[in-house]
Parts: sequence; C-alpha cells; structure tokens
Amino acid sequence: MTCRIDRFLYQKEKSFWTKTLLLPLYLFSLPYGGAVRARSLFYSFRLLKTETLPCPVISMGNITAGGTGKTPHVMALAKGLMQRGISVAILSRGYKARRSSGSLVSDGHTLLLSPDEAGDEPFLMAQSLMGIPVLIGKDRFANGKIALQRFNIQGLLLDDGYQHLQLHRDLNILLIDSQTGFGDPHLLPRGILREPLSHLSRADLFLLTKVKHPEACQPLETSLHLAYPSVQIFHSHYEPLGLIGPKGEREEIQSLKGKKVIALSGIADPTSFSSLLRTCGMEVVEEVIHPDHYHYRSIDLTNLRKKMNQVDWVVTTEKDMVKLKVFNMDPFPLRALRIGVKLWEEDVFFNRVMELF
Repeated sequence: MTCRIDRFLYQKEKSFWTKTLLLPLYLFSLPYGGAVRARSLFYSFRLLKTETLPCPVISMGNITAGGTGKTPHVMALAKGLMQRGISVAILSRGYKARRSSGSLVSDGHTLLLSPDEAGDEPFLMAQSLMGIPVLIGKDRFANGKIALQRFNIQGLLLDDGYQHLQLHRDLNILLIDSQTGFGDPHLLPRGILREPLSHLSRADLFLLTKVKHPEACQPLETSLHLAYPSVQIFHSHYEPLGLIGPKGEREEIQSLKGKKVIALSGIADPTSFSSLLRTCGMEVVEEVIHPDHYHYRSIDLTNLRKKMNQVDWVVTTEKDMVKLKVFNMDPFPLRALRIGVKLWEEDVFFNRVMELF
C-alpha cells in the first residue's frame, strides 16, 4: 500500500478524483509547512544556533522525499575528492539504524557496525569506500569533531544534509530528480516536498539526476535559471557497472542479458531501478517492491521463493543486498546491480568543489 501511495504522490499531473482523495493529506500538510517555515526562520534570526567546524563542509541533499540518489552521489563525490588528493569523512544521520554502541561505522579500513546497527546506506558507503571514514548520528557537529580529532582529513561530507541547519556548510549541493522534479508540487504528506520551494534559495549548486542527456530536462532547467540565475546547474546519470553476488562474487552485466528476472527493491524510486535493468538487456517479469529502507523478514523470502518458477534470476540493489546477506540466500539465484554516478560536467563540477580546499 505504501508504495502505491508513493506513486500517486510522485505524479506531476493528477486527476480531479485523485486530488479529492488526497485532500485530507493536504490538510495535514498545513501544520507541517508551518513548522518547517518556523524552523527555518529561527535559524535565519539566530534563535537556533548553527555550529561551525574548522574545515570545509559539503552537503548533498534534496528538498523532496527520497528518490534523487543521495547515497551514490555522496559516494561519487567522496571518490572524486580522494582521487584528487583530498581526504574526507562522511557524516550521515543513519536513518533507521539500530545502533547499539558508537557512531563510527568505518574508520576507512574496518567495518565496525553491522547493517542493522549502521543503517543500510551508511553501511553500503562504508563497505564501498575504503580509506574514507563514515560516521552516523543526529549530532553531526559532534561527529564532525570526532572525525577531525581521529582522522587526518581535510573536509567533511554531509549525506542528506540539506535540512541539517544545525551545522554550517561551505557548499550546499541540492539534488533534483530530473524526471519527477518537485511533484505537483505540495508539501508532505500531500506531496513530496520536504520544504517549500522558496527554500531552494539555500542551494549553492543544483545537480539534476537521472539525466540521459542534458538537453532532455530543458524545461526544469529553464525554470531554475529564471528563479535562481546565479546558481550553477550540473547533470548526472546512473551508469551500470556490473553485478555482485551475496558472497561478493562479481560478474559482467552481459551475463544476465536476455534473462527473465524479478526486480526486488526497497528504495524510494523502484521504477528507475527496473528501467535500468531493462536498459541492461534483462527481461523484468515482475517487480517486488518494498518501502524505502525496508528491513527484510523470513516471510519475504518465502513469498519470493514461490515466484521463482517464473524467472531465471532475482536482481536487487546494492542497498537491499546489504540487508539480504544476513539470510541464507543460497537457494536464490540472486545478484545486485552495481551502479555508479556519471557527471556530465565532471571537470567543471570538481573544479568548483576544489575551490574550498
């Protein structure tokens, strides 16, 4: 049910009857919007304090509820900086983490928390980014101080940090899904906006994601240019890199070309994931969709096993694979799609970021 409601909310054009059904949610969005605006004003008038750390802080986040690809973009930024000789640590909230002790997911060399303790996205970042410490917790100022004390780093990256006004950032990168934009647009829970569109003014850079070609999102880009002419706009897209198995085995994407697969995911934008599988030449027979950050249960695997006579493989996301590996996946022909982020204007983008160091 949750995923079906999400699909309604992400639609830019809605019928009269859909709008009527969503009216109760609009009424709930009014107090939510009031609280968001009040919080922003409190920080603007310094009634709430913003802390500053003695190093460049770069935030990557969005103004909509999920689906823009924050995690792979933070990973791409961290890797890009490391390749250019800049050492950073990542500060994440650790959404839905069942943390037992400590805020350090990885010291850059050793994984110190499990997926349940860290949360799926921080664990995936820590697992994939050797040499880059990852910390979780609501108090990112405190974690930033810990990172600066313990590691020889030159800067900090905030994962999903656009709304984290407690910490000063030197560069605010706002991710915008080029396909869904801002929805119809309405605030949560009626729409997908976390904040009013006027809060786009906090952004230093706009990064449009899932862009097959920069000219493909001209209307959205034009409206952003008109409203914020001084803010640079960049474009990115996902690049399938390969497949990975439950035990870390790696294969070329071509190995599943033409195969019938189930697309299994618990992410904010399952449609985009299925589309990527089709682009890779797989025949998606069925989509098994769970809510974002879903914690899998044994019953989910039992239900999945019943569908296996229809397909050759089950293909999931790297984020979901992190959580599925705690189960015995031997009975399933399971692979995760490895993806990377490709920036269309990579050199210009990193030149802008490197100005901070």
